[in-house]
Amino acid sequence: MSKVKMHRATPSIDMTPMVDLAFLLVTFFMLTATATPDEPVQVSIPSSVSEMPIPERDMIIISIGKDNKVFFTVDGQFTRAKMLQEMGKLYNVSFSPEEEHDFAVITSFGIPIQTLKQFLALGREERKQITQPGIPVDSLNNQLKDWVLQARLANPKVRIAIKGDDDATYPVVKKVINTLLDRKVNRFNLITGKEAMPDELKAAKAAAKKPS
Repeated sequence: MSKVKMHRATPSIDMTPMVDLAFLLVTFFMLTATATPDEPVQVSIPSSVSEMPIPERDMIIISIGKDNKVFFTVDGQFTRAKMLQEMGKLYNVSFSPEEEHDFAVITSFGIPIQTLKQFLALGREERKQITQPGIPVDSLNNQLKDWVLQARLANPKVRIAIKGDDDATYPVVKKVINTLLDRKVNRFNLITGKEAMPDELKAAKAAAKKPS
C-alpha cells in the first residue's frame, strides 16, 4: 500500500495588525510631540550646582543675549493674544485679529511694540532673518515692565525666570531685576546650566539630611 502524502502548506504571518500598530504609534507621537520653538536669540547660560528644576508650563522667561538685548517669552497662545490686546490699548497700537493670531504662535520676541506690526507683517522665514533690537528696558522707555504686567494679568499662574548670557553685562541684568521688583515680583528663578557639585558640598548636604 502506498503512503498518503500530506500536503504541506507554507506558513504565513498576517502583518496587517503590526502595520496598523506601527501607524498608530507614529500618529500618537506626532500628536503629542512638542515642536522646538524658533528662538530669536541664542543664550549661553552660566553653570551652577542648583538642582531646582524650572517648570515646563506657565512660565515667563526673560532672556538677555550676549549683546545685552532683552527678549520675552511666555507660555500659552491665549495668554500671548490677550497680552497683545492689552499692550495695544496701553500704547495706542491697533492689532488686527490676523496679527493677534500671528503673535500668539510666536513664543519669543524682542521687538519694541511701535514696530511690532511691521514685524508681524513679515512671513515666518523673513522674521528669522530680522535682527531683533530687543525690548526697551530704559528708565524712560521700559516696555518690559508692561509686558510682564499684562502677561501676569492674562495668566495669574505664571512664574518668572531670567536667562542671561555669560557675556551679558551686569547693568542690563540689574535693569531687568529692578523691573521685576518695581512690579512687585520678588520671587523669580535664574536659569543656569548643570555643573557637577563639589565633593565638599555633597558631603555637607548628606550630613544635613542625616537625623540628629
